[in-house]
Amino acid sequence: MPSVVGLLEQRELGARRRVDELREEADRVQAELAVAEREWQEWAIARSKVGEVLAPESETEQDHTRVDQAAPTAEGRGGTAPQAPQAAKPKAQVPMWREGLDWSALSVDYQRILQLGADQVRLGQGPVTCQEMAAAFGMDVVPARVEALRSKAKRLVARGWLAEPAPGRFTPARGVARPGGGS
Repeated sequence: MPSVVGLLEQRELGARRRVDELREEADRVQAELAVAEREWQEWAIARSKVGEVLAPESETEQDHTRVDQAAPTAEGRGGTAPQAPQAAKPKAQVPMWREGLDWSALSVDYQRILQLGADQVRLGQGPVTCQEMAAAFGMDVVPARVEALRSKAKRLVARGWLAEPAPGRFTPARGVARPGGGS
C-alpha cells in the first residue's frame, strides 16, 4: 500500500508538469500574439498609405496648402508664422518637446500617460510606475501590457515630455504645459 507522502508527491509532480505545460503554451500564444499584432500594424499602415494615395485630388491639394503655409522659410523671413501644432497622425513618431508645443501634438495614448503623471503630481503622489499606469487605464497588469506602457513612457522621456527621476518612475518634465495652458 502506497504511503500518503508518496501519493502527495505523485500529485505534486503531476501538478508541476501541468503548470510547465501551461507555461509553455502561454509562451507560444504570447509569441503568436506578438507576430499577429505586428502583422495587423503593417496592414493598418498599408491601408492608411493606400487611403492617402487614393484620396481625391482636392483633399491632397488642401493638405499641401496647409503644410506650405505653416512652414517658415529657411532665412526666417518672408514666411508666415507657424500655426498651432496639429495632432500627430496615428502611428506617427513622438515629436521632440519644445516650448509652446501642446499635448495635442501627441496621440491619445501618450496624452493619457502625461495626464496621469500630471494628476499624480497635482495630488502630491509623486512619479507614476508603469504598473500603476496599467491599473489606472483599466488594463490587465501583465508583463506585456506593462512593457508596452514602459516603451511609450521611455519614448516620452527620450523626446523630453516626461522625466524619469528614478528608474521606472515617470513624471511630466519641467516646462511641459498641461492641456489648455499652465505648466
